[in-house]
Amino acid sequence: MIRPNVSDPAEAPVSDSSFGDILTEFEQAHHAGGQTVEGTVVSITPDGAFVDIGRKMDGMVPAAAAGKLKPGDRLLVTIRGRDQEGIYQLSTIKVETPRDWSGLEAAFANKSTISGTVLEVVKGGLRVDVGMRAFMPASRSGAREQADLDKLVGQEIECRITKLDTASEDVVVDRRVILEEREKQSKQEAFGRLQEGSVVRGTVRSLMDFGAFVDLGGVDGLLHVSDMSYSRGVKPSDIVAIGDEIDVKILKINPETHKIALGLKQLSPDPWEQTVAQLEPGSRVTGKISRVADFGAFVELAPGVEGLIHVSEMSWMKKNVRAVDVVKAGEMVQVVVLGVNPTEKRIALGLKQALGDPWDEALKKYPVGATVEGSVTSLAKFGAFVDLGDGIEGMVHIGDISKDKRLNHPNEALKMGERVKAQVLEADKERRRLRLGIKQLEPTSIDEYIAEHKAGDTVSGRIVEFSGQRAKIELGEGVVAPAKMPAPKVKESAPSASKADLSSLSAMLSAKWKSGGGAEPADEAPRAGQIRSCRILSIDPATKKIELELL
Repeated sequence: MIRPNVSDPAEAPVSDSSFGDILTEFEQAHHAGGQTVEGTVVSITPDGAFVDIGRKMDGMVPAAAAGKLKPGDRLLVTIRGRDQEGIYQLSTIKVETPRDWSGLEAAFANKSTISGTVLEVVKGGLRVDVGMRAFMPASRSGAREQADLDKLVGQEIECRITKLDTASEDVVVDRRVILEEREKQSKQEAFGRLQEGSVVRGTVRSLMDFGAFVDLGGVDGLLHVSDMSYSRGVKPSDIVAIGDEIDVKILKINPETHKIALGLKQLSPDPWEQTVAQLEPGSRVTGKISRVADFGAFVELAPGVEGLIHVSEMSWMKKNVRAVDVVKAGEMVQVVVLGVNPTEKRIALGLKQALGDPWDEALKKYPVGATVEGSVTSLAKFGAFVDLGDGIEGMVHIGDISKDKRLNHPNEALKMGERVKAQVLEADKERRRLRLGIKQLEPTSIDEYIAEHKAGDTVSGRIVEFSGQRAKIELGEGVVAPAKMPAPKVKESAPSASKADLSSLSAMLSAKWKSGGGAEPADEAPRAGQIRSCRILSIDPATKKIELELL
């Protein structure tokens, strides 16, 4: 590209035959090979970037080195020569290419960085023009794949001579060492600019299971998954993707290992502080079961805020309960806040408290003496447990299972899942214990006696105990009832009294009690062992109580 310059003597009218000589003289006066000048990018083409360097002809930076250049950018370039069309061949590499063997020997001795042009891909590496033809092993090219090797062809690169044999004209160069030195220098410069607590912008370079590596401009920092989001159970790929440009906070810098810890969630308000301010012990909240463990289940109350339902707070009655048998991950539950520890960021929750304590109504529903029914849930050596429903479980002691025989183990009379009826023998809310008895519902001699008699009946029995105005009368085997003394009788005339006494005595003598013994005369003083006639004053089948009056 020709750029006219009216102040240039070459623009003066001359003959065609002398124009080339004058232009050559001008160029020799204004530039020498290897000169570094400042230029301005004027246009971008697929072949590279055209740069105005203040000459009649523009120069070109090859496409491979043009990078992110755009029109208007100013940059320093080195003039390497001119092509057949007269366009200056420019390089952004500031080191020169040796022109002879002496230059190569000096560069090798001083371990200097030189420039070269990649000519072709050959077996095992690349052929490079560094003033002489040199070989670059593929492992020292900086390319990771074959495709990257192919892209280097035609590019001007920086390298260092690692082997020089003038006799055999064998030259070996290394590009990777230059890249590594620059990367190290770049990291040191970038590392020096970073400060803990500052917010920087970076590009996600790679993703791992434990987090993401973020390029902060020459140095990488680790964004751990725990510092990506306040929510638990997220994957790095749920938050960021490779190539994303994100703002992160520098949490920690280790000057010895040059490791940098980054945080993303720290740029957002902590949901814990917002949520915990609304939680009061005793309040009911709703959340989602986020995960289940052996010791309990975690409930997500808000993004990043979890509380724990300990296994002991899941059921009122069941012992050794397993959390997986009560709740499932993803399930919505209502719980009661038991406690909040802001320092350790812990919230204790209760599931059973939200369901209500069945023992609040247990004593009303299952009073002592009541008959209940339920299924046998477990058998132990000392007894059996019976599920009465609504979270209430009762225990039948082995001695209260059967009155007919002595059991060595409850399984001799009961089996798992069997429906049984029992009587409530004891109810203790504080100890949360309901004692039941099965044998107590089996008919007894007193049950049979009550079924055969009614209030007002006259019966006979043996006095087993007497004290003052009260006595205990045995009406039959296992049937004992209290008796009151008879009301005082009014004396009548002798004949009539004699007839009454004879009539009463005849009735008493005709009364029998099991063994057939006759009752003692009514006017004889009561004593233990005496058989007497009695009147049944009252019978209560529920409490199995009988009240008598001596006749």
